[in-house]
Amino acid sequence: MLNFGRNRNQTRPNRLSLGGMDYPDLKRKNGYVGKVILAASLTVLCIIMLKQSPSFNTPSMFSVHESGVTHVLVTGGAGYIGSHATMRLLRDKYRVTIVDNLSRGNFGAVKVLQEMFPEHGRLQFIYADLGDAKAVNKIFSENAFDAVMHFAAVAYVGESTLEPLRYYHNITSNTLVILEAMAAHGVKTLIYSSTCATYGEPEKMPITEDTPQLPINPYGKAKKMSEDIIRDFSKNSDMAVMILRYFNVIGSDPDGKLGEAPRPELREHGRISGACFDAARGIISGLKVKGTDYKTADGTCVRDYIDVTDLVDAHVKALKKAQPKKVRIYNVGTGKGRSVKEFVDACQKATGVKIKVEYLDRRPGDYAEVYSDPTKIKLELNWTAKYTNLEESLRMAWRWQKAHRNGYGHVLATS
Repeated sequence: MLNFGRNRNQTRPNRLSLGGMDYPDLKRKNGYVGKVILAASLTVLCIIMLKQSPSFNTPSMFSVHESGVTHVLVTGGAGYIGSHATMRLLRDKYRVTIVDNLSRGNFGAVKVLQEMFPEHGRLQFIYADLGDAKAVNKIFSENAFDAVMHFAAVAYVGESTLEPLRYYHNITSNTLVILEAMAAHGVKTLIYSSTCATYGEPEKMPITEDTPQLPINPYGKAKKMSEDIIRDFSKNSDMAVMILRYFNVIGSDPDGKLGEAPRPELREHGRISGACFDAARGIISGLKVKGTDYKTADGTCVRDYIDVTDLVDAHVKALKKAQPKKVRIYNVGTGKGRSVKEFVDACQKATGVKIKVEYLDRRPGDYAEVYSDPTKIKLELNWTAKYTNLEESLRMAWRWQKAHRNGYGHVLATS
Protein backbone atom coordinates (compact mmCIF):
# COMPACT_ATOMS: atom_id res chain seq x y z
CA MET A 1 0.00 0.00 0.00
CA LEU A 2 1.26 3.46 -0.83
CA ASN A 3 1.49 5.87 2.10
CA PHE A 4 0.41 9.32 1.07
CA GLY A 5 0.44 10.66 4.64
CA ARG A 6 3.31 12.90 5.94
CA ASN A 7 5.82 11.28 8.25
CA ARG A 8 5.64 12.96 11.66
CA ASN A 9 9.45 13.27 11.74
CA GLN A 10 9.71 14.68 8.24
CA THR A 11 10.90 18.31 8.13
CA ARG A 12 8.44 20.74 6.63
CA PRO A 13 9.98 22.47 3.61
CA ASN A 14 10.41 26.24 3.84
CA ARG A 15 8.20 26.72 0.82
CA LEU A 16 4.45 27.25 0.17
CA SER A 17 2.54 25.45 -2.61
CA LEU A 18 -0.23 27.44 -4.25
CA GLY A 19 -2.07 26.32 -7.38
CA GLY A 20 0.58 23.71 -8.13
CA MET A 21 3.48 26.21 -7.82
CA ASP A 22 6.04 26.49 -5.00
CA TYR A 23 6.89 29.83 -3.36
CA PRO A 24 9.55 30.56 -0.67
CA ASP A 25 8.38 30.94 2.92
CA LEU A 26 8.95 34.71 3.17
CA LYS A 27 8.44 34.83 6.93
CA ARG A 28 11.26 32.36 7.57
CA LYS A 29 13.61 33.99 5.05
CA ASN A 30 12.94 37.48 6.36
CA GLY A 31 13.66 36.24 9.92
CA TYR A 32 17.04 34.87 8.87
CA VAL A 33 18.02 38.04 6.98
CA GLY A 34 16.97 40.13 9.96
CA LYS A 35 19.25 38.18 12.28
CA VAL A 36 22.20 38.68 9.90
CA ILE A 37 21.54 42.43 9.69
CA LEU A 38 21.23 42.67 13.48
CA ALA A 39 24.52 40.80 14.02
CA ALA A 40 26.30 43.00 11.48
CA SER A 41 24.90 46.16 13.08
CA LEU A 42 26.04 45.09 16.54
CA THR A 43 29.53 44.29 15.20
CA VAL A 44 29.84 47.73 13.59
CA LEU A 45 28.60 49.37 16.79
CA CYS A 46 31.18 47.50 18.88
CA ILE A 47 33.99 48.54 16.53
CA ILE A 48 32.90 52.19 16.71
CA MET A 49 32.74 52.07 20.52
CA LEU A 50 36.18 50.39 20.74
CA LYS A 51 37.74 52.99 18.46
CA GLN A 52 36.27 55.77 20.59
CA SER A 53 37.70 54.15 23.71
CA PRO A 54 40.92 55.95 24.87
CA SER A 55 42.77 52.65 25.35
CA PHE A 56 42.06 51.45 21.80
CA ASN A 57 43.94 54.21 20.03
CA THR A 58 46.67 54.64 22.68
CA PRO A 59 49.94 53.06 21.55
CA SER A 60 52.19 51.20 23.96
CA MET A 61 54.19 53.50 26.23
CA PHE A 62 57.30 51.73 24.93
CA SER A 63 56.52 52.64 21.32
CA VAL A 64 56.47 56.43 21.72
CA HIS A 65 59.08 58.95 22.80
CA GLU A 66 58.00 60.71 25.98
CA SER A 67 59.37 64.02 27.13
CA GLY A 68 61.49 63.67 30.24
CA VAL A 69 61.71 59.87 29.95
CA THR A 70 64.73 58.07 28.51
CA HIS A 71 63.94 54.65 27.07
CA VAL A 72 66.98 52.35 27.17
CA LEU A 73 67.32 49.04 25.36
CA VAL A 74 69.43 46.73 27.54
CA THR A 75 70.69 43.76 25.55
CA GLY A 76 71.58 40.82 27.77
CA GLY A 77 69.51 42.35 30.54
CA ALA A 78 68.72 38.95 32.05
CA GLY A 79 72.40 38.29 32.67
CA TYR A 80 74.53 38.99 35.72
CA ILE A 81 75.76 42.49 34.80
CA GLY A 82 72.81 43.41 32.56
CA SER A 83 70.22 42.71 35.28
CA HIS A 84 72.13 44.86 37.79
CA ALA A 85 72.33 47.66 35.21
CA THR A 86 68.60 47.36 34.53
CA MET A 87 67.81 47.64 38.24
CA ARG A 88 69.91 50.78 38.55
CA LEU A 89 68.29 52.34 35.48
CA LEU A 90 64.82 51.62 36.80
CA ARG A 91 65.70 53.05 40.20
CA ASP A 92 66.84 56.18 38.39
CA LYS A 93 63.45 56.42 36.61
CA TYR A 94 64.54 55.25 33.16
CA ARG A 95 62.22 53.18 30.98
CA VAL A 96 63.83 49.86 30.09
CA THR A 97 63.34 47.15 27.50
CA ILE A 98 65.35 43.97 28.04
CA VAL A 99 66.17 41.82 25.01
CA ASP A 100 67.72 38.46 25.85
CA ASN A 101 67.67 34.94 24.40
CA LEU A 102 68.30 33.48 27.89
CA SER A 103 71.20 31.34 26.65
CA ARG A 104 73.30 32.75 29.48
CA GLY A 105 70.78 34.91 31.33
CA ASN A 106 68.15 34.01 33.89
CA PHE A 107 64.46 34.78 33.48
CA GLY A 108 64.31 34.62 37.29
CA ALA A 109 66.28 37.88 37.38
CA VAL A 110 63.73 39.47 35.04
CA LYS A 111 60.89 38.32 37.33
CA VAL A 112 62.62 39.92 40.31
CA LEU A 113 62.86 43.20 38.41
CA GLN A 114 59.23 42.99 37.28
CA GLU A 115 58.14 42.50 40.88
CA MET A 116 60.27 45.43 42.02
CA PHE A 117 58.97 47.75 39.29
CA PRO A 118 55.41 46.65 38.40
CA GLU A 119 54.24 50.06 37.19
CA HIS A 120 52.92 50.20 33.64
CA GLY A 121 55.46 51.44 31.13
CA ARG A 122 58.58 50.89 33.27
CA LEU A 123 59.98 47.54 32.14
CA GLN A 124 59.32 45.07 29.35
CA PHE A 125 61.08 41.85 28.41
CA ILE A 126 61.44 40.61 24.84
CA TYR A 127 62.77 37.14 24.12
CA ALA A 128 64.92 37.36 21.00
CA ASP A 129 68.30 36.43 19.58
CA LEU A 130 70.45 39.32 18.40
CA GLY A 131 71.76 37.09 15.65
CA ASP A 132 68.34 37.29 14.00
CA ALA A 133 68.56 40.60 12.13
CA LYS A 134 64.90 40.49 11.07
CA ALA A 135 63.73 40.05 14.67
CA VAL A 136 66.03 42.82 15.88
CA ASN A 137 64.76 45.22 13.21
CA LYS A 138 61.17 44.43 14.21
CA ILE A 139 61.97 45.21 17.85
CA PHE A 140 63.44 48.58 16.87
CA SER A 141 60.48 49.37 14.59
CA GLU A 142 57.97 48.68 17.38
CA ASN A 143 59.78 50.51 20.18
CA ALA A 144 60.98 54.09 20.59
CA PHE A 145 64.47 53.68 22.02
CA ASP A 146 66.57 56.64 23.06
CA ALA A 147 69.71 54.68 23.88
CA VAL A 148 71.20 51.19 23.84
CA MET A 149 73.31 49.53 26.52
CA HIS A 150 74.83 46.55 24.74
CA PHE A 151 75.84 43.86 27.27
CA ALA A 152 74.73 40.69 25.48
CA ALA A 153 77.73 38.45 24.80
CA VAL A 154 79.34 35.16 25.64
CA ALA A 155 82.20 36.11 27.93
CA TYR A 156 84.54 33.33 29.02
CA VAL A 157 88.18 33.45 27.96
CA GLY A 158 88.74 29.70 28.21
CA GLU A 159 85.58 28.87 26.29
CA SER A 160 86.55 31.33 23.56
CA THR A 161 89.72 29.36 22.83
CA LEU A 162 87.62 26.20 22.39
CA GLU A 163 84.79 27.78 20.37
CA PRO A 164 86.27 30.81 18.58
CA LEU A 165 83.70 30.96 15.77
CA ARG A 166 80.89 31.09 18.30
CA TYR A 167 82.54 34.10 19.93
CA TYR A 168 83.03 35.99 16.68
CA HIS A 169 79.41 35.38 15.72
CA ASN A 170 77.96 36.19 19.12
CA ILE A 171 80.05 39.27 19.87
CA THR A 172 81.20 40.84 16.60
CA SER A 173 78.38 39.87 14.22
CA ASN A 174 75.65 40.64 16.74
CA THR A 175 77.14 44.06 17.48
CA LEU A 176 76.97 44.78 13.75
CA VAL A 177 73.27 43.82 13.75
CA ILE A 178 72.62 46.23 16.64
CA LEU A 179 74.46 49.07 14.90
CA GLU A 180 72.53 48.55 11.67
CA ALA A 181 69.22 48.61 13.53
CA MET A 182 70.22 51.75 15.44
CA ALA A 183 71.18 53.48 12.19
CA ALA A 184 67.97 52.43 10.45
CA HIS A 185 65.74 53.67 13.25
CA GLY A 186 67.57 56.79 14.36
CA VAL A 187 68.78 55.64 17.79
CA LYS A 188 71.74 57.89 18.52
CA THR A 189 73.31 56.76 21.83
CA LEU A 190 75.30 53.58 22.46
CA ILE A 191 76.97 52.43 25.68
CA TYR A 192 79.13 49.48 24.70
CA SER A 193 80.24 46.83 27.16
CA SER A 194 83.84 45.97 26.28
CA THR A 195 86.68 44.37 28.20
CA CYS A 196 90.26 44.69 29.37
CA ALA A 197 90.88 41.49 27.37
CA THR A 198 91.30 43.72 24.31
CA TYR A 199 94.67 44.81 25.72
CA GLY A 200 96.09 41.30 25.85
CA GLU A 201 99.23 41.18 28.00
CA PRO A 202 100.68 44.70 28.08
CA GLU A 203 104.31 45.32 28.88
CA LYS A 204 103.51 48.16 31.26
CA MET A 205 101.14 48.41 34.21
CA PRO A 206 98.74 49.96 34.99
CA ILE A 207 96.70 49.91 31.78
CA THR A 208 95.57 53.26 30.39
CA GLU A 209 93.12 53.84 27.55
CA ASP A 210 96.13 54.48 25.29
CA THR A 211 97.73 51.11 26.01
CA PRO A 212 98.05 49.21 22.68
CA GLN A 213 95.29 46.68 22.09
CA LEU A 214 96.90 43.32 21.35
CA PRO A 215 94.37 40.68 22.44
CA ILE A 216 95.61 37.10 22.82
CA ASN A 217 92.32 35.16 22.88
CA PRO A 218 89.18 35.07 20.70
CA TYR A 219 87.08 36.78 23.37
CA GLY A 220 89.37 39.82 23.44
CA LYS A 221 89.79 39.79 19.66
CA ALA A 222 86.02 39.68 19.06
CA LYS A 223 85.48 42.61 21.42
CA LYS A 224 88.24 44.64 19.76
CA MET A 225 86.70 43.95 16.34
CA SER A 226 83.38 45.25 17.67
CA GLU A 227 85.07 48.39 18.98
CA ASP A 228 86.71 48.95 15.58
CA ILE A 229 83.37 48.57 13.79
CA ILE A 230 81.71 51.03 16.18
CA ARG A 231 84.47 53.62 15.72
CA ASP A 232 84.51 53.25 11.92
CA PHE A 233 80.74 53.67 11.73
CA SER A 234 80.80 56.67 14.08
CA LYS A 235 83.15 58.62 11.80
CA ASN A 236 80.26 59.30 9.42
CA SER A 237 77.41 59.60 11.90
CA ASP A 238 76.35 61.84 14.77
CA MET A 239 76.08 58.93 17.19
CA ALA A 240 77.08 59.39 20.84
CA VAL A 241 79.23 56.42 21.87
CA MET A 242 80.77 55.37 25.17
CA ILE A 243 82.97 52.26 25.23
CA LEU A 244 83.65 50.87 28.69
CA ARG A 245 86.51 48.41 29.03
CA TYR A 246 86.08 46.79 32.37
CA PHE A 247 88.03 44.34 34.37
CA ASN A 248 87.04 41.32 36.51
CA VAL A 249 83.51 41.74 37.87
CA ILE A 250 82.53 40.48 41.33
CA GLY A 251 79.88 41.13 43.98
CA SER A 252 76.13 41.50 43.90
CA ASP A 253 73.35 43.93 44.70
CA PRO A 254 73.85 45.14 48.33
CA ASP A 255 70.11 44.77 48.98
CA GLY A 256 70.25 41.10 48.05
CA LYS A 257 67.75 41.27 45.18
CA LEU A 258 70.09 40.12 42.41
CA GLY A 259 73.21 37.98 42.15
CA GLU A 260 75.25 35.80 39.86
CA ALA A 261 73.73 32.47 38.86
CA PRO A 262 75.67 30.87 35.97
CA ARG A 263 74.37 27.72 34.37
CA PRO A 264 75.88 24.54 35.89
CA GLU A 265 77.42 23.47 32.60
CA LEU A 266 79.41 26.72 32.47
CA ARG A 267 81.03 26.45 35.89
CA GLU A 268 84.26 25.19 34.39
CA HIS A 269 84.66 28.42 32.40
CA GLY A 270 83.07 30.82 34.88
CA ARG A 271 84.42 33.55 37.13
CA ILE A 272 86.70 32.66 40.02
CA SER A 273 84.15 34.03 42.49
CA GLY A 274 81.57 31.49 41.32
CA ALA A 275 84.08 28.67 41.66
CA CYS A 276 85.02 29.81 45.18
CA PHE A 277 81.38 29.85 46.25
CA ASP A 278 80.72 26.45 44.68
CA ALA A 279 83.65 25.05 46.65
CA ALA A 280 82.45 26.70 49.85
CA ARG A 281 78.96 25.20 49.35
CA GLY A 282 80.32 21.74 48.58
CA ILE A 283 79.00 21.73 45.01
CA ILE A 284 82.53 21.01 43.87
CA SER A 285 85.22 19.30 45.94
CA GLY A 286 87.63 22.20 45.79
CA LEU A 287 88.98 25.12 43.83
CA LYS A 288 91.26 24.64 40.81
CA VAL A 289 93.80 27.43 40.41
CA LYS A 290 95.24 27.36 36.89
CA GLY A 291 98.77 28.69 36.69
CA THR A 292 101.33 29.20 39.46
CA ASP A 293 104.37 30.11 37.38
CA TYR A 294 103.43 33.58 36.20
CA LYS A 295 105.89 36.46 36.74
CA THR A 296 103.95 37.85 39.69
CA ALA A 297 104.67 38.11 43.42
CA ASP A 298 103.14 34.72 44.29
CA GLY A 299 103.13 33.09 40.84
CA THR A 300 99.34 33.35 40.28
CA CYS A 301 97.51 35.74 37.95
CA VAL A 302 96.91 39.30 39.09
CA ARG A 303 93.58 40.93 38.26
CA ASP A 304 91.67 44.14 38.96
CA TYR A 305 88.38 43.13 40.64
CA ILE A 306 85.53 45.61 40.14
CA ASP A 307 82.27 45.37 42.09
CA VAL A 308 79.19 45.07 39.87
CA THR A 309 77.48 47.96 41.69
CA ASP A 310 80.39 50.26 40.82
CA LEU A 311 80.39 48.97 37.26
CA VAL A 312 76.75 49.81 36.58
CA ASP A 313 77.26 53.21 38.19
CA ALA A 314 79.93 53.85 35.54
CA HIS A 315 77.44 52.85 32.82
CA VAL A 316 74.79 55.26 34.08
CA LYS A 317 77.30 58.10 34.34
CA ALA A 318 78.47 57.31 30.80
CA LEU A 319 74.89 57.42 29.54
CA LYS A 320 74.38 60.87 31.05
CA LYS A 321 77.63 62.23 29.63
CA ALA A 322 77.43 60.76 26.10
CA GLN A 323 77.76 63.45 23.42
CA PRO A 324 76.77 63.39 19.73
CA LYS A 325 79.56 62.80 17.20
CA LYS A 326 81.95 61.63 19.91
CA VAL A 327 83.36 58.22 20.80
CA ARG A 328 84.82 58.14 24.28
CA ILE A 329 86.61 55.18 25.82
CA TYR A 330 87.16 54.42 29.51
CA ASN A 331 88.74 51.76 31.65
CA VAL A 332 86.52 50.75 34.55
CA GLY A 333 88.51 49.30 37.42
CA THR A 334 89.80 50.00 40.91
CA GLY A 335 93.40 50.61 39.86
CA LYS A 336 94.65 47.89 42.19
CA GLY A 337 95.67 44.36 41.24
CA ARG A 338 95.02 41.30 43.43
CA SER A 339 96.49 37.85 42.90
CA VAL A 340 94.40 34.70 42.66
CA LYS A 341 95.87 33.52 45.96
CA GLU A 342 94.82 36.80 47.61
CA PHE A 343 91.36 36.35 46.12
CA VAL A 344 91.04 32.81 47.51
CA ASP A 345 92.10 34.00 50.98
CA ALA A 346 89.47 36.77 50.86
CA CYS A 347 86.83 34.30 49.71
CA GLN A 348 87.59 31.95 52.60
CA LYS A 349 87.24 34.82 55.06
CA ALA A 350 83.99 36.02 53.45
CA THR A 351 82.40 32.56 53.51
CA GLY A 352 83.96 31.27 56.71
CA VAL A 353 84.78 28.04 54.90
CA LYS A 354 88.20 26.46 54.44
CA ILE A 355 88.47 25.76 50.72
CA LYS A 356 90.60 22.99 49.29
CA VAL A 357 92.82 24.37 46.52
CA GLU A 358 94.33 22.35 43.67
CA TYR A 359 97.04 24.00 41.58
CA LEU A 360 97.08 23.15 37.86
CA ASP A 361 98.78 24.21 34.64
CA ARG A 362 97.95 27.53 33.02
CA ARG A 363 94.64 28.04 31.23
CA PRO A 364 95.01 28.72 27.47
CA GLY A 365 94.68 32.39 26.55
CA ASP A 366 95.29 33.77 30.04
CA TYR A 367 97.73 36.56 30.89
CA ALA A 368 99.83 37.19 33.99
CA GLU A 369 98.89 40.65 35.22
CA VAL A 370 96.15 43.11 34.36
CA TYR A 371 94.96 46.13 36.32
CA SER A 372 93.69 49.54 35.32
CA ASP A 373 94.55 53.18 35.60
CA PRO A 374 91.11 54.74 36.26
CA THR A 375 92.35 58.36 36.09
CA LYS A 376 90.52 59.27 32.89
CA ILE A 377 87.08 58.10 33.99
CA LYS A 378 87.52 59.86 37.32
CA LEU A 379 88.39 63.18 35.67
CA GLU A 380 85.81 63.09 32.85
CA LEU A 381 82.84 61.23 34.35
CA ASN A 382 83.47 61.90 38.05
CA TRP A 383 83.44 58.15 38.66
CA THR A 384 85.42 56.33 41.32
CA ALA A 385 85.02 52.78 42.57
CA LYS A 386 83.46 52.75 46.05
CA TYR A 387 83.24 49.02 46.78
CA THR A 388 86.97 48.36 46.86
CA ASN A 389 87.11 46.03 49.87
CA LEU A 390 87.51 42.65 48.19
CA GLU A 391 86.39 40.64 51.20
CA GLU A 392 83.27 42.79 51.70
CA SER A 393 82.23 42.51 48.04
CA LEU A 394 82.59 38.74 48.27
CA ARG A 395 80.63 38.70 51.54
CA MET A 396 77.68 40.49 49.86
CA ALA A 397 77.78 38.02 46.98
CA TRP A 398 77.99 35.09 49.43
CA ARG A 399 74.84 36.24 51.24
CA TRP A 400 72.95 36.08 47.94
CA GLN A 401 74.45 32.68 47.13
CA LYS A 402 73.38 31.22 50.49
CA ALA A 403 69.84 32.52 50.04
CA HIS A 404 69.64 31.25 46.45
CA ARG A 405 71.20 27.81 46.45
CA ASN A 406 69.33 26.98 43.26
CA GLY A 407 70.06 30.32 41.60
CA TYR A 408 66.82 32.15 40.91
CA GLY A 409 64.78 29.09 41.84
CA HIS A 410 63.77 28.38 45.42
CA VAL A 411 64.80 31.15 47.84
CA LEU A 412 65.94 30.16 51.33
CA ALA A 413 65.48 32.28 54.44
CA THR A 414 68.77 33.50 55.87
CA SER A 415 69.63 35.09 59.16
